Amino acid sequence: MPTPLVELPVRRLTLRDLAVCADLGEDRDWPRTEHKWGLLLTAGTGYGIDDPVAGGTSLIAACTLTAYGADAPRGPAYAVVGMVLVAERHVRQGLGLHLMRHALAQAGRAQVSLYATEEGRRLYTRLGFATAGHAETLRGHFRSAGPPPSIATRPASPADLAALIRLDTEVFGHDRTAMIARLPAFADQLRVAEDRTGLLGYAAAWPDGESHTVGPLIAHDTDTAKALVASLAAGTDRPLRIDVDEHHTQLCDWLRSHGLTTAGRQTVMTYGAPDLPGDSHRRFAPLSTATG
Repeated sequence: MPTPLVELPVRRLTLRDLAVCADLGEDRDWPRTEHKWGLLLTAGTGYGIDDPVAGGTSLIAACTLTAYGADAPRGPAYAVVGMVLVAERHVRQGLGLHLMRHALAQAGRAQVSLYATEEGRRLYTRLGFATAGHAETLRGHFRSAGPPPSIATRPASPADLAALIRLDTEVFGHDRTAMIARLPAFADQLRVAEDRTGLLGYAAAWPDGESHTVGPLIAHDTDTAKALVASLAAGTDRPLRIDVDEHHTQLCDWLRSHGLTTAGRQTVMTYGAPDLPGDSHRRFAPLSTATG
């Protein structure tokens, strides 16, 4: 008798699994994203369930867990769940719940967050996640309009990395050096804004299918965020995608006035604490909804 799906073992994914992770994404109509999976499996941890009839050559479920602020022996202080996928032919059969329970067990006592679609929100609520906010996804070709932003930006250099990590830790609420230190190699563009007091913000644009995703976007204020987005848009011919925290309505309105349109809305959910850590006023967009 075959093993029930919800009793199949969950294993840790490695970089050797990039192709099967991307295959699973394509099964759910995602673009192939080996680039993104590579970042997540290097800076974080992936978990997957092998197809029991394919001899380990394909996955029927996968997710990632990116932990920050590790403080052994208690484990990480904060973790983000992302890339939660179940093969189309196995949806609503308990695999998502099985996989998420495994990921939460690996997170230990950490506060956990994720970005949920409407379909996924019901699953996460069953596991004890609570709504902490929302994010608006905007997509489209950026169109220059009106006067250019007055705040100057420039490409980040290796000399900026230490200051950039300090700023990110202050705004994000936890040290995520393992992720941010990989940004220069991961992103096609990484830009900073500064004045004589130091960095005012930074933003990256990285390839995501046929688009460039903008994130992280951390900025002193909305004008700084606008300047960073405009400078990234000037460096690409691809459409942009950005997931903007819902309370930054001025940035959303400005993006729409420059050619982007709303493509969706996600629910920000937390487990183990009511709110996201850090400074929401300067946190405009995540690196990815899979990494926080």
